Amino acid sequence: MLHSTCGRGHRTKEPTTVLNLAAELAHAGHKVLVVDLDPQRNLTSGLGFVTPQGAPTAYDLLLGRRPAHELAQPTSIPNLSLIPGSADLAGIDVELAAGDETGERQLAAGLRLAGEAEVVLVDTPPSLGLVTISAFAVADSVLVPVQCEYYALEGLSQLMATIRLVRDRLNPDLEVNGFLLTMLDPRTKLGGDVVREVESHFGELVYRARVPRSVRLAEAPSHGISIRSYAPGSSGAESYAQAASEFATRVFGSAA
Repeated sequence: MLHSTCGRGHRTKEPTTVLNLAAELAHAGHKVLVVDLDPQRNLTSGLGFVTPQGAPTAYDLLLGRRPAHELAQPTSIPNLSLIPGSADLAGIDVELAAGDETGERQLAAGLRLAGEAEVVLVDTPPSLGLVTISAFAVADSVLVPVQCEYYALEGLSQLMATIRLVRDRLNPDLEVNGFLLTMLDPRTKLGGDVVREVESHFGELVYRARVPRSVRLAEAPSHGISIRSYAPGSSGAESYAQAASEFATRVFGSAA
């Protein structure tokens, strides 16, 4: 079983990447589990999932109350399960800091019992707090979506420093799976500048797929479905299909 975390830098919001990568991998036949650790729960709502009041969530996973196989819920997409997010995650850094067990130990223990999942994709909060660090500490790799905007570049250096710190102190085997450029408008100078800057620093780690800025991509989560279901054949759907193929090649050694 692979734990692969999708990390996000400061100011960046990318549940769309986790949702659509997971949908593509599931469509290719892989058993996929997604874990929503963001208190805003965009990944959860983007999959059309409504968490009943009092139902167990990723909050319980991080606190070590329930293992993954008890929390995973089926979605409308075959082969894809979800551990839903919770607004309670907003204050969990304080609870983790005050607890006897570290977040990464509890998360690792919970995810060891992830059932049949071949791939675990964790959607982390945009801040680089204890929740994100705990996710990095148990992950095999981090996939970094990079919005083609100035502030995304600003946050990227902070994210990479955090990854190096986690490697040094918690998880020496943590790898960077790659960098996926998103929200790209090739007509703008800034978009081209960001692409060149990221490629110059990270070379072959940068995915060939380019996710465009797209109205349909923005609309799909509000309908609770992936871009593959909402607008098949669109540029957004094609870009995520290519990204999933690259991801699978890097992880499994063959395309999805």
